[in-house]
Amino acid sequence: MSIDLKDYPSIDIMNHILEIRRDLAGNPFAFREFQIMLQTTFKKLTAKPPETRAKGGGEDGSRKKSSGGGGTGMLSGHASPAECVADMDELGYAHIAVCATKMWSYHYHHDFIMDYPMDPIGDAVKETAGRIVGAASYSPFHIGQSIADVERGAKELGFKYVWFHPLSFGLPPNDRRFYPLYQKCVELDIAVGFQVGHSAEVLPSDCGRPMLADDVAIDFPDLRINLSHTGWPWVDEWCSMLWRHPNVYGDISAYYPKALDDRLIKFMDSGRGRDKVLFGTNGLGLERCKREFLELDIGEDTKRAVLYDNVARFLKLEE
Repeated sequence: MSIDLKDYPSIDIMNHILEIRRDLAGNPFAFREFQIMLQTTFKKLTAKPPETRAKGGGEDGSRKKSSGGGGTGMLSGHASPAECVADMDELGYAHIAVCATKMWSYHYHHDFIMDYPMDPIGDAVKETAGRIVGAASYSPFHIGQSIADVERGAKELGFKYVWFHPLSFGLPPNDRRFYPLYQKCVELDIAVGFQVGHSAEVLPSDCGRPMLADDVAIDFPDLRINLSHTGWPWVDEWCSMLWRHPNVYGDISAYYPKALDDRLIKFMDSGRGRDKVLFGTNGLGLERCKREFLELDIGEDTKRAVLYDNVARFLKLEE
């Protein structure tokens, strides 16, 4: 039976500036971390030169239009927020969260390898009447400036979320250098998310164990926390944190749904996890990720909760 994606309202909790402004994304594959990633976890993508993937599709860098922000591929994105919204309408997306992502080079460059601007995302929030949900990011090596950015994002640009990448800084999420961020998010009543599990890039893995979020959830019981990217290979820890803490959720982004761990799928489709798992794409393709998710052997109520209801509640979008 053919699935009509429009029949399932959806929210993407995890995306980056490439999805709305391809021209601002640059070429992350210029950095050693991403070059190694292409030889290992993403080696199937090496059929095309990295620079053309970053620009959006054609061998000359031009965008080859395909439904869903790249269709079955990844890292094609859109030329503008308007182009993104057109695909959102076609594919049944109510909202997409776009982050001004910061990533640090722990091993090789000792500097930012991603540091996307906030203002174009703020412009997109306004242009799309909130269908693009703005998300700030955070650097524990630049605490004062990061906190100022988070506050400006929430108060001036309408952002509702902060997402950061602790592994790229070589720090666990319960490191005290992240605590000023958690406190600020509580004050602003916005949610926070961070990568757990090992990173596809060559970065320290131990600080990605989901159980390290235990301290954060206990110390900040009013903070809505998203454990991003499934926690693999520590999937059982990820499920444990979502089940244990009322304020902890987790997203399935950065993996194609057909590749999700069976333990995660079972948890998501049970009463323990159905209300705590969030849908996201991480730029892997709006159409492919949603279609593969809907093809999973899970209940109809689970599909609708994960695709829309849980994310709307987590970000307080319906308020």
